[in-house]
Amino acid sequence: MMPHWKRNLYILWFGLFFNHMAYTLSVPFFPLFLQNDLGIQSGLEVWSGISISISFLISGLCAPFWGSLADRYGSKLMLIRSGVGLAIAHLANYFVYDPYTFIAVRIFQGLMAGFNPASITLVGTNTPEKHVGYALGVISTSTAAGGILGPLVGGVLSHWIGLRGCFIASGIITLLSAVMVIWVKEARGPRTVVRTSILGDLKKAASTPGLMRIYGLILLVSTSVLIIEPVLTLYVVQIGGDVSSATLSAGIVFSAIGVATVIMGPRWGRIGGKIGYEKTLFIGLLGGGIGSLLQLTANNLIYFGSLRFVYGLFFAAVYPALNALIIKYADRDFRGRAVSLSQTANQFGIVLGPLLGGFLGGWTGIPFVFLLTGIVLLGAAWTVRVSERNQANKPGLGMAAAEAGANSIKK
Repeated sequence: MMPHWKRNLYILWFGLFFNHMAYTLSVPFFPLFLQNDLGIQSGLEVWSGISISISFLISGLCAPFWGSLADRYGSKLMLIRSGVGLAIAHLANYFVYDPYTFIAVRIFQGLMAGFNPASITLVGTNTPEKHVGYALGVISTSTAAGGILGPLVGGVLSHWIGLRGCFIASGIITLLSAVMVIWVKEARGPRTVVRTSILGDLKKAASTPGLMRIYGLILLVSTSVLIIEPVLTLYVVQIGGDVSSATLSAGIVFSAIGVATVIMGPRWGRIGGKIGYEKTLFIGLLGGGIGSLLQLTANNLIYFGSLRFVYGLFFAAVYPALNALIIKYADRDFRGRAVSLSQTANQFGIVLGPLLGGFLGGWTGIPFVFLLTGIVLLGAAWTVRVSERNQANKPGLGMAAAEAGANSIKK
C-alpha cells in the first residue's frame, strides 16, 4: 500500500492546486468587475489595489491565531475550515452590488485564509525526515500550476458566463479542495513547540551578514510582481484589446509569466549551483528590469504578451536564487526561522504591490508603473553586483553552505 505521507502529499497537491486556481480564476478581473458591475468610474485603480491588498493584510494579521489553533487541534481541521470559509467568500461575491460590500467580503476572505500554510505544515510534520525535502519541493509546484491555469480558465469562463459566474466557479472549486482534505490522515502525536520571539529572530537575522539584504530584495521583488496586478487588465484595453474580450486577453497575459517560470525555474536552480546564486540573481534582476522597461513599448497584445513571457524567463531565476542565499547565509540552527522571516517579507510585498500599483496607475498613468519597476529592478541588480564583488574577498560563507543551498533547490 502507498505510505500515508505520500498519499497525503498527492491529496494536498491537488487540494492546493484547485484552491489557488480558484483564487486566480477571478482576482485578475477585479478592475473590470468594479467598473462594469459595481459602477466605479473614478479612482478605479485605487479601488482595485485596495480590494486585492486588503485580503492579504487581514490574512497576515490573523496567521498567528490560526497557527495556534492548528497546533492545538491539527492542521487538517484548519484546512477544512479555510477551504469552506474561502468557498463561502467566493460565492458571496456573486451577491455583491456595491464596492463597500465587496471590500467587506474581501476582508472576510482574508479572515478565512490559511489553506497554503496549513498544507505545508501538515506535509512537513507528517512526512518522514528523509523525505521532507522532496515532499516540500513537490507541494510547492501546486500553487505555480494553479496560478498558470487559473487566469486562463477565468478568462474563458468570464467570456462565456460573465464575471459573476466566475465567482460561482471559484466557490465550487474551492469547496472541492476542502472536501478532498477529508481523506488526509494526520498523525497527532506529542509535539515540541519551540517558542521564539519575532524581535529575537529579527536581531539574529540582523546580526547575520547578508540576510537582511536578502529580505529587502524579497520585499522588493514580491512588490514588483504584484504592482501591476490591479491595472494589467485595464492596460490590455489601453493598448488595443477589445473590452468585451479583455478578461480572456488579460488571462493569457497573466499566465505568460507562470508558464515561463515553470519552464525555466528548475533550470535556473541548476545553473545557480554551477555559477553561484549571486550571479543568477543578478541575471534575473537585470533581465526583469530590462523586460519591465521594454513593456513600455508595447502597442499590441501579441507583442505585450511576448514581452511578458521573455521577462518571465529571466525573472524565474530570482526566487530560487533568493531561497538558496537564505540557506547559504543563515546558520543551520536558524534556517527554519530565517525562511519564515522571508515569508513575512514576501507577504508585505504582496500587500504593498497592489496598493502601489493602484495608486500610481491612477495618479501617474499605467506606463509609469512599468518604468518605476524597471528602474528599481535595475538598481537592485546593481546592488547585488556590488555585493557579489565585496563577498568575493570574504571566504567565510564557505562552499559547504553553497552546496547545501544548491541541494535544497534541486529537491
